[in-house]
Amino acid sequence: MFDQGIEGAGLFMIAFGDIVPYFSVYTATLFAFAIIFILLAAFSIPEKQIDIIFGGDAYYAKEIKPEDLRFQRFMALACGAATLGAVVTGDIFNFTLFAAMIGITNIGIVASSRNRHVLNAAYQYGIVAMIASVPLFGGAAMILATTGTLSIWTLAGIGAAPLLAKILLVLGVMGEGMAPFYIGKAEITRAQGAPFILMVHVSSLLLFLRVVEIILVI
Repeated sequence: MFDQGIEGAGLFMIAFGDIVPYFSVYTATLFAFAIIFILLAAFSIPEKQIDIIFGGDAYYAKEIKPEDLRFQRFMALACGAATLGAVVTGDIFNFTLFAAMIGITNIGIVASSRNRHVLNAAYQYGIVAMIASVPLFGGAAMILATTGTLSIWTLAGIGAAPLLAKILLVLGVMGEGMAPFYIGKAEITRAQGAPFILMVHVSSLLLFLRVVEIILVI
């Protein structure tokens, strides 16, 4: 496994039959980034947004209710935990489960917003995430049907995974991570509570970087 070019040096692995969570230089780097942002979400004080009236000096600060703050922090930490699982798991099915959890928690991070434009964008992203679960799990099912295993460790380097299954995995991650859709609908980034909102971006980026590694390895 660690002889694959993208991985770098092997650092650590835990064998549970076919399921082998592993730390290479690549996955350990992703893991470290996720840990950093989890700590930021756990201990940072969220920002207060300021609305400025165009053409004048009037402005007002948006206050976040304590219960909304607690919910956002919890969802950001849950998103971080799912991201940690996604970047180190050695099983494609577990990866799809963690990816789906990232999609759910990304929506949850902004669910407490009281801005109707943000909530409308989050609702639409939720539909995208639900639809994306079809190619995501479909890709994993296709790999299992054609190779008889979902272990990345077993599949590494043999080139047995169908190209269509790899494409479906990437499409599923694009929907669950939601990163490509930011360019078209930016309302979700207006939700209050940074750095919690940053976890949406970070989890999407790390999830996409991990799926790139998976499709290159298998």
